[in-house]
Amino acid sequence: MYEDCVWLPFEDMRAFMQDVFLGLGVPGEEAKICADVLIKADQLGIDSHGIGRLKPIYYDRVRLGIQKAVTDLEIVREGPTTAVLDGHDGMGQVVAYRAMEMAIDKAKKLGLGMVTARNSTHYGIAGYYCLMAVEAGMIGIAGTNARPSIAPTFGVENMLGTNPMSFGIPSNDPFPFLLDCATSVSQRGKIEVYDRENKELPEGWVIDRQGRTRTDTHQILEDLVSGEAALTPLGGIGEEHAGYKGYGYATTVEILSAALQGGKFLKDLSGFDADGKRQPYHLGHFFIAINIEAFTELEKFKKTTGEILRSLRASQKAPGEQRIYTAGEKEYLIWLERKDKGVPVNPPLQREMIIMRDELGLPYKFPFETQRPIALL
Repeated sequence: MYEDCVWLPFEDMRAFMQDVFLGLGVPGEEAKICADVLIKADQLGIDSHGIGRLKPIYYDRVRLGIQKAVTDLEIVREGPTTAVLDGHDGMGQVVAYRAMEMAIDKAKKLGLGMVTARNSTHYGIAGYYCLMAVEAGMIGIAGTNARPSIAPTFGVENMLGTNPMSFGIPSNDPFPFLLDCATSVSQRGKIEVYDRENKELPEGWVIDRQGRTRTDTHQILEDLVSGEAALTPLGGIGEEHAGYKGYGYATTVEILSAALQGGKFLKDLSGFDADGKRQPYHLGHFFIAINIEAFTELEKFKKTTGEILRSLRASQKAPGEQRIYTAGEKEYLIWLERKDKGVPVNPPLQREMIIMRDELGLPYKFPFETQRPIALL
């Protein structure tokens, strides 16, 4: 999987991404937030949402004028435990960071905090914001809608976004419980990883307008935009493997990401106007912080949570299986593996890094340029 990759130190990659955001006009502290969200994904092995998203999602959209580099965050409504924010199409990471920050502050005072946001943009991994709450000794919940990708059960039209919902829960394990999942079988970022590796998709991830499964990765990425293909909800096609459950969860996230804050939803999140011209995505998010100390002692909670997770991992394994995992464990193990190696950067990502560096005039010389020539086309 990593045969053609060059491993680059995390701090070097963080600095490069921060400089790219600065070069786009993102203010200093906000550029740092944006880069930190992306590097966290790479540290945890979520390669679909790290450096691989820098150019196609953030860099290209800011340069196209459909996302603003400077985030004009507005508090639309606020109560003791709640708030509604408007991101005015700024940087999604900044909107999300400030929203969870507010939720945590409210939970410190009154036990619970929930903040929603509208008119935002792609915010990276949802789990990042849950970890903010975990670091504050709280339970964190975060979710977002997204551009239409998922077809409803028994449907073939892409209506719902991949709509991830994430939970972060403190534990006395070396790592927290962290569940960060799309409500589709897979999501676009993972398909992009397959595309960069020239691999076909597994059957059941994507269907076409005739309801047939698709595996032709490169064409699928185009057809997801045109509407000729759609992702399947968690559980897959139809009801045999409970695809209706993923469909229901995706719909729940859509409602919580749009109805509470008076935001856009479904087809209005396509990124195109009625004339087919590119426009901002106007995404909505929600963030919940739960102060554990309002219910019980934090250390007692962490101990019980840890015992639950360790009991699950110690339960009887299926024949041929080496171990049972709990959510967040694999990411922790990847971090242990990568902390001294850094980020794996394959040739397509190397080309993107060179393009961004050259277009912004950044003073970087990458190690992979001296190891072998990188074709830009």
